[in-house]
Amino acid sequence: MATTDTDRVEPAAPRLGGGTAVAIDVGRGGAPRVLRNAGWYVALVALSVVVLFPVYMIVVRALSNPDAYLRAGTPPYPVHIEWNVFSRAWGAGNLSHNLLVSALVTIGITAGQVVTSCLAAYAFAFLQFRFKRLAFALFMATLMLPIEVTLIANVETMRRLGWLNTYQGLVLPFLATALGTFLIRQGFLGVPNDLRDAARLDGHGHLRFLTRVAIPLSRPVIASFTVIAFLSAWNQYLWPQAATTGTRWDTVQIGLASLNGSDPAHYNVAFAGAILAALPIVVVLIVFSRQIIRGLTAGAVKG
Repeated sequence: MATTDTDRVEPAAPRLGGGTAVAIDVGRGGAPRVLRNAGWYVALVALSVVVLFPVYMIVVRALSNPDAYLRAGTPPYPVHIEWNVFSRAWGAGNLSHNLLVSALVTIGITAGQVVTSCLAAYAFAFLQFRFKRLAFALFMATLMLPIEVTLIANVETMRRLGWLNTYQGLVLPFLATALGTFLIRQGFLGVPNDLRDAARLDGHGHLRFLTRVAIPLSRPVIASFTVIAFLSAWNQYLWPQAATTGTRWDTVQIGLASLNGSDPAHYNVAFAGAILAALPIVVVLIVFSRQIIRGLTAGAVKG
């Protein structure tokens, strides 16, 4: 006798331990999805290799004896390793003093930019005043001005104030930045209007609302900008070179320039000094990488 579709009995799902039946559902797109994910991982690994290869070559050049490395044909591995090259770079570049100067200048610039950016961002995000849009546009237009445009005028201002070869001369010209104002303003725009109304009803003024509501809610954006400001201040070279005349005020970048001499026999010392100077940046990026990603993503949610 012929059987119909309704008479057919589907095989029972396997039971685990004699208990509840477990149905295994394999989607039709499972295999292509796995292949697609594997392709993305391969592409990311390849991109990582491309990005990190120059860093690897810097380490190779730092550890290798320059003469032996050139005679070997500049291979992608160390040749005649000199392990004392880092101590030589530390002493020749006076990096202990230069790192201290850079640290003090960087901390001052970073702290100042965070404070001024929070205050300016609050004004552009929450306050209402005439020509607000025009002022913000002019404020952001300063991002298109390179430091070379204002260098001579700023140096002359520091000379008239008697602030050349001083910490205030290295820090004050960079206490405000339009980039920080823009990023933090984007975070402030994400604060719900209900919180602003509630704070107003509770009698909170602008300063209390800024410190107790706006800044805590925008902490990822502020943290990411803090890291960006730190990296920018640490890598400064042109302004410290123009605003100082003595080795006492040399930052780490100027100290590295002094290591880059014309003698090919000491090129590995310059590479070793660059690695030592980059270590604080690497540590900051590793520790605060999540804050950078969260902050930049949060700042792009609402315009």
